[in-house]
Amino acid sequence: MGNEKMMKEREKFLQKAQSLIPELLYEEKTPRCYWMQRGETAKEQKLYCCLKQEELGKGDRILFDFGHNCPAYFQFGLKKTGSPQDAPAFLYFRFCETEREFLEESGEDSGWISRGWIQEEWLHIDELPCTAEMSRRYAFRYVLITVLDTSKKYKISFENVLRKEVSCVDGEAMISALPKCGDSMLHKIREVSIRTLANCMQTVFEDGPKRDRRLWLGDLMLQALVNYETFQKNDLVKRCLYLFAGLCNPEDGMIPACVFEKPVPLMDDSFLLDYSLFFIPVLVEYYRRTGDLETVEELSETAFRQVTIAMKFTENFLIREEGISLQGEKYFCFVDWKEGLDKQCSMQGILLYAVRYGVELCEILGQKEMAEKYGEMQKGLEAAAVKTFWDQKKKVFFSGRQHQISIASQVWMILAGLVQGKEAKELLLRVKDCPMIMVTPYMHHFYVMALLRAGEKEEALKHVKEYWGGMIRAGADTFWELYNPMNEKESPYGSYSVNSYCHAWSCTPVYLLKYLEE
Repeated sequence: MGNEKMMKEREKFLQKAQSLIPELLYEEKTPRCYWMQRGETAKEQKLYCCLKQEELGKGDRILFDFGHNCPAYFQFGLKKTGSPQDAPAFLYFRFCETEREFLEESGEDSGWISRGWIQEEWLHIDELPCTAEMSRRYAFRYVLITVLDTSKKYKISFENVLRKEVSCVDGEAMISALPKCGDSMLHKIREVSIRTLANCMQTVFEDGPKRDRRLWLGDLMLQALVNYETFQKNDLVKRCLYLFAGLCNPEDGMIPACVFEKPVPLMDDSFLLDYSLFFIPVLVEYYRRTGDLETVEELSETAFRQVTIAMKFTENFLIREEGISLQGEKYFCFVDWKEGLDKQCSMQGILLYAVRYGVELCEILGQKEMAEKYGEMQKGLEAAAVKTFWDQKKKVFFSGRQHQISIASQVWMILAGLVQGKEAKELLLRVKDCPMIMVTPYMHHFYVMALLRAGEKEEALKHVKEYWGGMIRAGADTFWELYNPMNEKESPYGSYSVNSYCHAWSCTPVYLLKYLEE
């Protein structure tokens, strides 16, 4: 496609995306309870269920608990007691999604990622009484406030404390309407799944309301599936599809891994080969739920282009013994946050997965010759996958020059359709105790889908209860970005204080349970 034509197309797509911006809903909520701590002595900490006129001085702390994690704006009233205010009140605010964030006070450590993601503020208040509203949106259940100083002559007290919750859907209303389930854990998992998705539904499907607060294509693929089974806000999916198509790389048309909305829609300079290919299944699944052929016709060229780019990137991969090379290349792939995971085999499976959806996309468009071309491509990819990655002796798929065996490799070969039924079941059993585990709910979702493909519905349901239920048992009221039951402090960033504890790709159990309980 010529550059001029692509630029005109991008502009058209962005205009459509901007016409689909949803209206945000706001609801004010007061804290369910709060904690008081005098000075630095934890033994003096007390719990109260309603806000009293507590007098706070230097070193005192108060913690407000709003009951569950939510993106919101925080506001409060503050007044003084005692003598006239002869110095500013100096306060420190810490907004926390979980207890661990304020109990260990890890604000000084953000690992290699920007400390700007830590939700903390320092505030000087010159005149009391006052009403204050934090201008920045936070994601939080708890607000920990430390009085850094007043003066010896006066103290302060809080009143009219509330948070203004924000989303484009009413998640709590949907949770309240959930039918009772005989299994209390499954009911709780549904509740937390819905809240996780609702928190991430803003003017786009955000990946996390604390961090990164933007639209990622891998997250969108899973969020859209859950949305179809819950809120059915399908125009938001459509908006996100047009944003990605309108912000593709002007050099080659590749879709970026994520995009920004503000100050204007903007393409990030991060490209993930697996994420760009996921544009095809997102588009096809959108059509399955909406029948919106016009959108599919407009965006199909963008979708097909992702396969073309992938095939060029992996030029001659069909005959290269090492398979797809992803090391030191311009584009790499994600798959999972597991340290040391070799991704070549998984990437081969993801490419096959996308091509299978590509065949369906051709059929939707009535493009018979194109469908046949994609069918032949699929056969070639399958043959290459078996030749390059199958270990005949161990009866497993391996990845990379070191012949690494991982759960992820098997999962993506199953989802690609290379192994099915009894063979898929046996394959997953062989790697069940593999040390190269999965650490994100994102990858665990695909593992459950692979179990379903293998006919292991009972095992899949057990895994949902153990893995997502494990987060709930650890205190989650929204599902997390990363969860390793063997190391709850694990973080890809070097510090779990910047982990996201409400993350889009973890919201899928409410979608999975539809198939697990049939």
